[in-house]
Amino acid sequence: QVQLVESGGGLVQAGDSLRLSCAASGRTFSSYYAGWFRQAPGKEREFVAAISWTGSNTNYADSVKGRFTISRDNAKNTVYLQMNSLKPEDTAVYYCLADETYLRVVKGGSDYWGQGTQVTVSS
Repeated sequence: QVQLVESGGGLVQAGDSLRLSCAASGRTFSSYYAGWFRQAPGKEREFVAAISWTGSNTNYADSVKGRFTISRDNAKNTVYLQMNSLKPEDTAVYYCLADETYLRVVKGGSDYWGQGTQVTVSS
């Protein structure tokens, strides 16, 4: 079992930055792949970014590529999502997820999800 708790969301203006954190507890987090999804009102949950357990491999949705950076600190059992140049269309609840399989993280098929943190970007 892995428990995930997100933090760092908030209300910002377009062009601002935010850093989300996802703190993990339970089984050895360093052996899990991790990622972020988001869900805007009235829309389906969508992939944002994923990271391998070493941090050497990352993937991003085209909509955030070049603006968002996913990273992890296994010593702190934490995954981060640095979000720069935020746009109103980035407004969503952001969810952290983890899995032993990278594809399940990218596809959103993970068993372990956080409760989500709200990010609101005003124009």
